[in-house]
Amino acid sequence: MAVADFGVFILLTAAMGFSIFLSLPIVYSKRAQGRWAIGLNAAAIGILIFLLVDVFSDAATILYPNGSYVANLGYSLAFAIAFVVAFVSLYFVDNIPRGSPLAADATLDATNGPRTTAIIIALGIGLQNLTEGLVFGGNWAAGSLGVVAVVFLGFFLQNITEGFPITSPFLGTDARRSVALMVGLFLVGGAPTLIGGAVGYFWTDPLLLVVFDALAIGAITYVILPMLRVAFRPLETRAASLARNRLVYAGILVGFVLGFAVNAI
Repeated sequence: MAVADFGVFILLTAAMGFSIFLSLPIVYSKRAQGRWAIGLNAAAIGILIFLLVDVFSDAATILYPNGSYVANLGYSLAFAIAFVVAFVSLYFVDNIPRGSPLAADATLDATNGPRTTAIIIALGIGLQNLTEGLVFGGNWAAGSLGVVAVVFLGFFLQNITEGFPITSPFLGTDARRSVALMVGLFLVGGAPTLIGGAVGYFWTDPLLLVVFDALAIGAITYVILPMLRVAFRPLETRAASLARNRLVYAGILVGFVLGFAVNAI
C-alpha cells in the first residue's frame, strides 16, 4: 500500500463527503421564506425519496444476486433487522419526553422542533453516506479507476443536494440556526463518507453494505413521514390548502428529478 496513494484517496473521499457544505448558504438565504420555504421543503422531501430509491438499488444487487427475483435469505434477514433497528431507534429518539434533559428541543418547542428533525435527517443522510464511502473505498482498493472516477463525480454532486434536506426544517421558521449548529449537523451528514471510505479501502463485505444500506433506508423512511405530515398540514381555508398542496406536489417532483439528474451525471 503506497502512502501517497492512500493520501490521495483520503483527500478525494473528504472532498466527496464535505461537498455537503456547499449547500450551507441556503439556510441563511433571505428568500427562503413564505412560498419559497414551502417549495424548498417539498424539494427536500423529493430528494430524500430519490435517496431511498438510490440506496435500495445498491442493496438490491446483493439481495437479489445475478438479477434473480429470489432474494438471498441471509442478506434479506439482515436487511430487515437493520431497517427495523434504524426506524425504531429514531422513533424513540424523536419521542423523548420534552421534559427530559436528553430532549434536543426541550427549550424550543412543545412538539418536535426543527432541531430534532434536522438531527434525525442528518443521521439518516450520514448512514447513507457511510455506504457511499464503502463503495468508493472498495472500488479504489480494487483498482477500478474508471468506476472510481464516475462514483466520485456522482457522489460529489449528490452530496451537495443532500445538505439541503438537513437545513429544510429551519426554513420559514424563527428557530435559532447558529453557524456552529449547522456545521455540526453537516458534519453528521458528511463525515461518515470519510469513515466509510477508510473502511472500504481496507476491507469490504456484502453483508456490511446490506446492513448500512438498510440502516440508511430505515432512517430516511422515518424522516420523510413527519416532513410529509407538516407539508400537508391543513391551513386556514380550503383554497389556501389546495394552493399549498399544488406547490408541495411540484416541489417534491422537482426534488426527485434533481436528485436523479445529479446522480445520472
